[in-house]
Amino acid sequence: MKRALILSLTILLAASFTVSCKPKVKPVPKPVQAVEQPKVEKIEPQVPVQKPRLSEEELYMAKSLEQLNSEKPLALINFDYDEYVIREDAKAILDANAAWLKRWPSAKILVEGHCDERGTEDYNLALGEKRAQAAYDYLVGLGISGSRMKTLSYGKSQPLDMSKDDSAMARNSRDQFLVIEK
Repeated sequence: MKRALILSLTILLAASFTVSCKPKVKPVPKPVQAVEQPKVEKIEPQVPVQKPRLSEEELYMAKSLEQLNSEKPLALINFDYDEYVIREDAKAILDANAAWLKRWPSAKILVEGHCDERGTEDYNLALGEKRAQAAYDYLVGLGISGSRMKTLSYGKSQPLDMSKDDSAMARNSRDQFLVIEK
């Protein structure tokens, strides 16, 4: 019986050895299809094309009135309380505004007179008109044609500063200049 057991174990071992020793079949890889690579052309670095520089006149004409006024080419002037006489510090500003207007002879402007909130609406409308007219007259005196300017009084209806202190009142007492035509 020992012999039969040893014999059967030997046969089992030999059978398992032969099964395990069979050469393994390697799977055949599928043929890889050649993928055509896109052709890459050598690109020479391009020199950036420089846009022609626009002259100052071309830049000016290319701007809309809104763009031009947002740049504030014409500075505002301020007035003393209840006054419409051009102050000394405002004269230099008006001189600069006149120089700009001489540089651009086709430009037309609106001179806006503004007041602080003190006083009645009618009084402030009249004061604003006097302030706008004072700036208009000063610019005419500097050689700017009156046909290039219009005046308008807003009275106290468009304050720059809504505060109630003296500095706010001083900022609101002003003339503003708006380009209305190029």
